[in-house]
Amino acid sequence: MNLRKYVAVPLLSLSLLGNVQAQQVTPPVELSSSSVSILTRTDSLHKIEQKRSNRQFLKKAVLPSAVLVAAGIYTIKDNGFYSSYDAKNDARTEFPRFSTKVDDYLFFVPIVGLYGFNLFSSQNKHDIRRQTGLLLASGALTTAIVYPTKILSNQTRPNGLPRAFPSGHTAYAFTIATIADKEFRDKSPWISVGSYTIASATGVMRVLNNEHWMSDVLAGAGIGILSVNTVYWLHDKFARNKGLNATLAPTVLPNGEMGMGLAVKF
Repeated sequence: MNLRKYVAVPLLSLSLLGNVQAQQVTPPVELSSSSVSILTRTDSLHKIEQKRSNRQFLKKAVLPSAVLVAAGIYTIKDNGFYSSYDAKNDARTEFPRFSTKVDDYLFFVPIVGLYGFNLFSSQNKHDIRRQTGLLLASGALTTAIVYPTKILSNQTRPNGLPRAFPSGHTAYAFTIATIADKEFRDKSPWISVGSYTIASATGVMRVLNNEHWMSDVLAGAGIGILSVNTVYWLHDKFARNKGLNATLAPTVLPNGEMGMGLAVKF
């Protein structure tokens, strides 16, 4: 087969097309002073919006999370003015027979509320598909922080079991609560109050059930808040007006248990 023939035809076509385009005279485009002013103003507004977004991220994500995680580290074991040992002793004294499995399921309640509100409200921040993507991405980031930290910190729970710090239940509870807050805070502040109350109750019950130290719960709350705000900040920066596709697949978690892996494409 003579490949030169097949290559020459498109090359010739491109050559002819280039000659035709070269013969056409394209008039220069002149921008009026008002057009230049609008472009400059738009660029300035975009930069202002970016700075505002960065300040909000620092204020609502980094600072609260840093305070909670620092408080968790400060109160590990018998450290701090009110240590995790102090909290455990008080919990055992005041609620010696406390035992419940509610904390294993309570933190899912805001998810039910999240999707329930979508059925009756148009005041949510994002559509339900994008909410799901943000929820999955936030949960994946929380998992990516919590489980390696559990292994690296190597803290024993008050009941003698391993991998105490930080509390996964509390981290996920605050992940879900923060998403509910972000999506529906403009509809009613009580949605935010209710969601964070449920998340806090989950953390308290982890301590009362002798499953976690106070320090584990504080750090878990900080991680959950940080994860959601980080995902929303990145979304607003890179994918606000673009598609968001999330894919779940079975995987092995750092603790050796089976879980789900998430791939998010903006």
